[in-house]
Amino acid sequence: MADLLFEIGAEEIPAGFVPGALRQLEDDLSKALADARLAHGEVRSVGTPRRLAVWARDVAPKQTDARTEAFGPPVAQAYDAEGKPTPAATGFARSQGVEVSALVRAQTPKGERVAVTKVEKGRRAEQVLPALLERLVGGLRFRKAMRSRFDEATFARPVRWMVALLGGRPLKVRHGEVTSGKVTYGHRFLAPKAIALKGTPDDYLAKLRRAHVLADPVERRAALLAELARAGKEAAGKVRDDPALVEQVLYLVEEPTAVVGEFEKSNLELPPEVVISEMRNHQRYFAVVDGKGRLKNRFVAVSATRVKDPAVARHGYERVLRARLADARFFFEEDRKRRLHERIEDLGRRTFQAKLGSELDRAQRIGAVASALARALGKDALVADLLEASRLAKVDLNTGMVGEFPELQGTMGAHYARLEGLKPEIADAIEDHYKPIGAAEELPRSDLGALVAVADRLHSLVGIIGVGEKATGAADPFGLRRSAIGILRIVIARGYHLSLAAAVEQTLDALSGVKLAAGRAVVAEQVLDFLRGRVRAAWTERFDADLVEAVLAAGSDDVVDARRRLEALADAKARPDFGSLAVAFKRVANIQEKAGGSGAAAVDPALLRDAAEKDLLAALEKVEQEVVARRAARDYPAVLRTVATLEPAVARFFDGVLVMAEDPALRANRLGLMRRVAALFSDLADFRKIQAEAPAQARAG
Repeated sequence: MADLLFEIGAEEIPAGFVPGALRQLEDDLSKALADARLAHGEVRSVGTPRRLAVWARDVAPKQTDARTEAFGPPVAQAYDAEGKPTPAATGFARSQGVEVSALVRAQTPKGERVAVTKVEKGRRAEQVLPALLERLVGGLRFRKAMRSRFDEATFARPVRWMVALLGGRPLKVRHGEVTSGKVTYGHRFLAPKAIALKGTPDDYLAKLRRAHVLADPVERRAALLAELARAGKEAAGKVRDDPALVEQVLYLVEEPTAVVGEFEKSNLELPPEVVISEMRNHQRYFAVVDGKGRLKNRFVAVSATRVKDPAVARHGYERVLRARLADARFFFEEDRKRRLHERIEDLGRRTFQAKLGSELDRAQRIGAVASALARALGKDALVADLLEASRLAKVDLNTGMVGEFPELQGTMGAHYARLEGLKPEIADAIEDHYKPIGAAEELPRSDLGALVAVADRLHSLVGIIGVGEKATGAADPFGLRRSAIGILRIVIARGYHLSLAAAVEQTLDALSGVKLAAGRAVVAEQVLDFLRGRVRAAWTERFDADLVEAVLAAGSDDVVDARRRLEALADAKARPDFGSLAVAFKRVANIQEKAGGSGAAAVDPALLRDAAEKDLLAALEKVEQEVVARRAARDYPAVLRTVATLEPAVARFFDGVLVMAEDPALRANRLGLMRRVAALFSDLADFRKIQAEAPAQARAG
């Protein structure tokens, strides 16, 4: 057994590319070794901006032999009456590269056939691995890649060296102009000389560590966090928690060194979000806060190179930030010379989307949709504030501050609203209507912000789809998936029992002046189908797919209600008796489907002949009222528990009663009984879509 070590050295790879490339290297090498029939131990990848490396411990010295069996024509066709091979047999043998005498007879599900067994002898690992590693590096995918001027090989950035060692012995691997060797390189400035490697992961990590490179992201993260903690104390505070920035800086440096800097206290008069945004988004600096979480006029920058005189580095960092904050202060002071209401008309000169008009049109439609949603929820008292918040929601797009810091849209509008003395609820709504930004981001704080947020996303979703634009598997330039997910998250989190179909219709009303690419009904169905697709995708990440399909088939117009039904059904499925219940109700639903909804009659007790059907009616009458009450309260766990008490009676009914009797009156009466049973659960879930079996003892019984 020997360790395989493979490293790709390159010019600085963008930080966002590195984690995905490391995951791909690890996954692809594991799969490639398995496909190559090379046994191995741990596979792990490590990397920095200048190198991507992966190793496999304890690689077998040789492939295992591959045994394959190919089946040919039936024996009756392969040999004639005298037992001599026919052209069919000789042709099959020739296609397999063997003599006809090597054919054997084998029993298959399709009868006795001729077959040939071939054994491919395993090759030595050093013969197999070079080509395998060349495919590995060539298969790495990046959002953007560069091509050498001398060949067609591509990579995130120009490849400068490669290392490929098996048990310390070099393998010849080529990518473009670069051929692998057995030396790597340390820190670009602190240890640029070649470093000979023994080929083991431990040797690799240790030698690079001495050369000022922490190749292992786990070790580098710990060092980075320690440096940030040290610098925070030096700055008489602590570094503001920012996991996303930590992750980014982690792949910007090979050896982190924190430097504490300072900026003018007067800049603390700016909104904290402005200062933080400038530091983190533009300079990759960490903000420093005091014990109460208030921003201090200090920052921490992380250098990739430890310098002899930190004061020189500090001065450089401070100089860059000082200029940026001066610009921010200028924009802030200029913006405040005009009130938000004075900027509303400016939105008419800003295009939202060519076919949907201006940002002013958009704001007016958002207000109309938000008001309609509020009335549908019985929140009429919010309408006046909703119209005001909608008018002002996009106004800050025309401010100098948002022009310079686009990520602060909404945030700056809220700050300006508070400074002007507008209602705090309206200021919060201006900020919150952009939330959630991502799948795990925080949600709007109030109904006001939530309804403007939903209306904004509905307008985008219905409007963009309405004018003929679509999200494809490869691209979503208008953020339609993000809009749909945002709608669903807000509606579910706030428990809004909204009709999605009605909400789409209300949005189409607001878009009445827009020329649609298809008929109104077609657009509405396209939007609802898109929303259902997002619901399905989101819920199947947590719940069994069959349960999701069952619930959606029973209705998803009210997603809050559908989610409650799904959670109740998932809890019920975890119980040991669920299989019998699901099978019984599936039979009920199947009979209803076969009957096509016709032929059923109101149940006449006088026509009940068998004890099993009489017992079922009695059991039904005991639970129907309770189910109606529980369902009205949306207490779906209780509904399912109550309905489950019918399972024994339903099972006995199917065992002893012929539903589709020849007598039309009996058949109609029994179908009516099935219809009443189905009515108890048909609007909860379509049990026909649930994958479940009755317990073995129940089937045997």
